[in-house]
Amino acid sequence: MKTALLHNIQVIDTGIKPYLQVLALQEELFHKNVTAKEKGEATQNYLILCQHPPVFTLGKSGKRENILVSDADLHAEFYHVNRGGDVTFHGPGQLVVYPILDLDSLHMGVAQYIMNIEEVIINSLQPYQLKGERIEDAAGIWLRNTNGTPHDRKIGAIGVKASRNVTMHGLAFNVNTDLSYFDKIVPCGLEGKGVTSLQKELNREVSFEEYKLHFLQSFMHVFNCRESAIL
Repeated sequence: MKTALLHNIQVIDTGIKPYLQVLALQEELFHKNVTAKEKGEATQNYLILCQHPPVFTLGKSGKRENILVSDADLHAEFYHVNRGGDVTFHGPGQLVVYPILDLDSLHMGVAQYIMNIEEVIINSLQPYQLKGERIEDAAGIWLRNTNGTPHDRKIGAIGVKASRNVTMHGLAFNVNTDLSYFDKIVPCGLEGKGVTSLQKELNREVSFEEYKLHFLQSFMHVFNCRESAIL
């Protein structure tokens, strides 16, 4: 595990870790901040970066029918979780980011926070000459159906939880993800939409560490982190 500091945000890079292990870390830091706020004490902001072995998660408002196969045929772990959103997949080659942020310390509400996360993903695509976009009533960041592509494709998924203006859960971005796992679900409960990755869009494997650096630089810019120590 590696750590660094982005101004007042501590970055924790766990590498490849099972979902439940990182969830336990999230919950520890989340409850630490909530408790501090209840006592009127100072909070600490965190940004957890990781990859997971193959795992499907279903949000609290998700529908089991959006999982198209039996649990046995998932060939991956499966968990119900307390974030927003429906079903999604995490696996190797996908950058998963869990911001544990006290939004009051950043002077923003949940709606602005989600817009900022979207902007981080959009900016991180620019070095690859790809245009990420928002779609109304479809969370996440998308590549639109241009240049003869058959449909809109999601490249970054977002699902968050906030209590007392402290966040947990977060986002997943497909770098070199095995997209065949998404064939087993209706991703995020959205019919007729596709899923893509940097690897698929660029027709080549992309350096995971390179993308992670672009993501952190974009995060620093959007969240106005003035000092940086890159992992």
